[in-house]
Amino acid sequence: MSLFKFQSYDLVVCGAGPAGLMAACTFARQTGGARRVLLLDKKAPWKEPIFCAEAVSENRLGKLWPVDRSWVRGRISGIYFTSPSRYRAEFYSKNCGLILDRSGFHHALADGCAEAGVECRFDALVKSLSRNEDGTWNICVKGADGSLESVNAKAVVDATGPGARLTHGIECLDGIESGDTDLEPAVFAVAEGIEHSAEHIELFFGSEFQDGYGWIFPRDGVEVNIGFVLGKSALPGTSLREKLKSFIAERYPQAKVKAIYGGMIACGQSKRPMALCGLFKAGDAASCVNPISRSGIVESMLCGKIVAQSVAEWLDAGTPDARQKVEHEVLDHWMKELGDAHLQIARAKPGFNAIKDSQFDRAAKSLSKLPREKQTLFRIFFAVLWACPSLIWKMRSFLK
Repeated sequence: MSLFKFQSYDLVVCGAGPAGLMAACTFARQTGGARRVLLLDKKAPWKEPIFCAEAVSENRLGKLWPVDRSWVRGRISGIYFTSPSRYRAEFYSKNCGLILDRSGFHHALADGCAEAGVECRFDALVKSLSRNEDGTWNICVKGADGSLESVNAKAVVDATGPGARLTHGIECLDGIESGDTDLEPAVFAVAEGIEHSAEHIELFFGSEFQDGYGWIFPRDGVEVNIGFVLGKSALPGTSLREKLKSFIAERYPQAKVKAIYGGMIACGQSKRPMALCGLFKAGDAASCVNPISRSGIVESMLCGKIVAQSVAEWLDAGTPDARQKVEHEVLDHWMKELGDAHLQIARAKPGFNAIKDSQFDRAAKSLSKLPREKQTLFRIFFAVLWACPSLIWKMRSFLK
């Protein structure tokens, strides 16, 4: 018996993270059920989702998807910026952001897909892609029982995450975005017994986190997400897992680590094409990640929405030239929304990475003496510049 309702689809979306879920749902809603849409992943997106930091801007998320308290762990009212000597500056804002329950959040997105008419198969691992002679795509899928089956698609969205191995080696996709722009090592733990504010994110800066930063994100008032990301050129000497264990043991000896996760994450933005030959990249597979904050949840959803709208336009295009024009414009749409800002941030990244521990300390110490209401993001930024005047010159390309 076949895994699928049909043997051919208008759109097949590979990967059911935020980008894939948003792309499938947006496309199905926009086309009103007139197109066949298949969403594939090897497991249900609410089972073992990638935790990451789970923090998002409520305002930005709300513009893409209605916020439901059932999948919100808590609200964030501020950010602590902690220097190497543990001087702490605070940015306070009553509605700074949300901490998501990724399982519940992904379930809501998947329910939205199903309601819009998307055929969701969360027991299907995409093994390979190949181009048919008629220009459609053949997707080879491995079922839960180990059997292999193929389906055809007029268009494909690759939302399989950083590295995007799915599209490697396909001749007509030569030069397309590969999802590996500035891949950086990251590691984090879910832990309890760590003193923290349930309404604050804490960020750690300094040479201990070479070309990156550390963090504590509250989860439910008891557990936290604690970890760090390093620059791609960082050579920690020991494994990231052991480095994180040492960091936790030194600063929080009473902590109980419940699980540790790690891997390479996309942390950059390129200007490579996001669509070729009817294949569209979305989310981490398109390197659509803020280069300094490394945030990517809302970015992935926005990218998925843009790609879905482009796919609908591509399918309605009457000629090969018209379709190529749509493909070319995907990157333009993304750059207008966030891509150009990401490129500017990427140009400023080396300057931020060059700030010395003593300069972080001087800025944070100065800010920590101010009343909380005066510790605005602008003042925090200015204080870092004041402590490191050379950064102004290093940021000239960012300010252009």
